[in-house]
Amino acid sequence: MRRGYTGRSDAFVKSEQGEQGFWPSYADMMSAMALILFFLMLLSYTQNMITGNNLRNTQQTLNSTEETLTVAQADLAARQAELDAAQRELAEAQSQLALRLQQVQTAEAELETITADLNAAQLTLNQQQADLDAQAALLSTQATQLAEQESYLQAANEELLEMHNTMATISVLRLSILEQIRDSVAKVMGDPSKVSISDNGSIVLGDGVFFDSGSYEIKAEAYPTLDRLIDAFAAILADPDNVRYIDAIVINGYTDWVDTNWNNRILSTNRANAVLEYMLSHGGNKLEPYTQYFSAAGYGEERPVPGADQNTEEGRAANRRIEISIILKDDSILDLVDSYLSIDLPEGVSANATVVPAG
Repeated sequence: MRRGYTGRSDAFVKSEQGEQGFWPSYADMMSAMALILFFLMLLSYTQNMITGNNLRNTQQTLNSTEETLTVAQADLAARQAELDAAQRELAEAQSQLALRLQQVQTAEAELETITADLNAAQLTLNQQQADLDAQAALLSTQATQLAEQESYLQAANEELLEMHNTMATISVLRLSILEQIRDSVAKVMGDPSKVSISDNGSIVLGDGVFFDSGSYEIKAEAYPTLDRLIDAFAAILADPDNVRYIDAIVINGYTDWVDTNWNNRILSTNRANAVLEYMLSHGGNKLEPYTQYFSAAGYGEERPVPGADQNTEEGRAANRRIEISIILKDDSILDLVDSYLSIDLPEGVSANATVVPAG
């Protein structure tokens, strides 16, 4: 059932029969509008209040956020500063690390060089040790050889001393024989200047004693001289101690350079043979048992007397001569005699003493 509407205006009212709609009054309409406006304003106010509250909350949130952002920015700045410092420290650390790495690499290279040097030094040391071992072995061998050589030298010194004494004895004996012959002949000749001993150890007689110029026939006045030579050589050769050293007795003939070399060689050879023939066939044949020791040779004008000038009569006279040489059994014995007599004996050893043992 519809409800009826009543009012103070003359508005249209629905009848109880169901008629409806009438035009409201102006006042009612304004009231409704006012009410609507009030609700709108209330709604707007409420909305404004809600919006204001939201805005305040948002502002507070914004302020809080700004404060938080400011703190965060400050913290970020501090963190950035720390990051920058850390980066600088990291860069410095990286630089130091690079430097240390370079130092390590340099040290490793030096270590490799030192290791190589040590290896080379070790090889050198090993080689030196091997050399030292070899030298030690060599020294040991040399020490043994030195001991053997000292023993040999000891024996050699003894032999040298014995040979030295023997050579001295031979030399003295030879000189003694020559001096005996020289003195014996000079005594017979009555003129010591006509007989001498040469530097090479020969008895020298001027050929004027035995021969006339250009002749190889012995003069009668030379017989006593030759007889004395026969006696002297017979006595010398009769002594076994002399014979053991004598190899030969050579009669040598020499001339000056007058005439040809061929004629002078023949003349000197004939004169040497004439002297030898006389000595072997006279004096009671005293030299007959010793003929194997004698020989003759002629040299003509060769081998002149040193310092004798062939351009003067005195020089030519000196070259016209007979030399009697006593040859020892070894054809080099004279050289050996001179050589051994010139050798310095070991210290502490004399010609008549026993060799002092080494050590």
